[in-house]
Amino acid sequence: MFIEKFKVESPNVVYTETEIQSVYNYQTTELVYEDRNGNYEWVVRPKTVKYEFKTDTHVPKLGVMLVGWGGNNGSTLTGGVVANREGISWATKDKVQQANYFGSLTQASTIRVGSFNGEEIYAPFKSLLPMVNPDDIVFGGWDISDMNLADAMARAKVLDIDLQKQLRPYMESMVPLPGIYDPDFIAANQGSRANNVIKGTKKEQVQQIGKDIREFKEKNKVDKVVVLWTANTERYSNVVVGLNDTMENLLASLERDEAEISPSTLYALACVFENVPFINGSPQNTFVPGFYH
Repeated sequence: MFIEKFKVESPNVVYTETEIQSVYNYQTTELVYEDRNGNYEWVVRPKTVKYEFKTDTHVPKLGVMLVGWGGNNGSTLTGGVVANREGISWATKDKVQQANYFGSLTQASTIRVGSFNGEEIYAPFKSLLPMVNPDDIVFGGWDISDMNLADAMARAKVLDIDLQKQLRPYMESMVPLPGIYDPDFIAANQGSRANNVIKGTKKEQVQQIGKDIREFKEKNKVDKVVVLWTANTERYSNVVVGLNDTMENLLASLERDEAEISPSTLYALACVFENVPFINGSPQNTFVPGFYH
């Protein structure tokens, strides 16, 4: 059986008019190496870690700003959401395909919530908590190329031609903001497309990203903004004592315009200053120790 929504009654869950409060006790172990009558032994002990969660019940109008918006990932993600939002169908070599969110964890997955009269009961993943409908997301972002999203989609060659033709009217007006470009951190083949870059020192670049976030939020009247890195993977930054090992040193390095601060770290710093979540979508060490110490 499939149910659309449900409510949890538990001593660990409290519903209010504005939020859902929950407590989760995580069962784990701790390992110690201790002296037992003159002999050191490894000892494993059960351990409970208590987590408290608070979820806003108001679903915000959400803006998502992509770093590398005009790349393969950014243009395909945007095109996919637009296709779903507009209910587009298109011809493939096999059939007429209708846009859907198959493969999406939140939109296409279900969870088992229990059983009723011996029958397994499932609910949509998106019914677990109040969640934004991806159709309602406002997209924006940065790219070192000034190519509009329709042309970027064509360059990426990911989506079927018939779908691209139908998406073009929606995407050709989407143009990325200038992005941060540092050839020392990304592949050399990106240099030829870098015609849309933020000039100035690293501190000035961080300030510009912060300004872009504020203006995007105001222009689109969104309640919250999330920044997602979808650009090329950078090389690892060198972690150096006195450079990026503490927040104090990282900010001092920013003032000195140190070369070893990566573009992704600059975007992340701007997000910290703007109190905006930054999701690192590449296997790179954006979050150097300075973000934690």
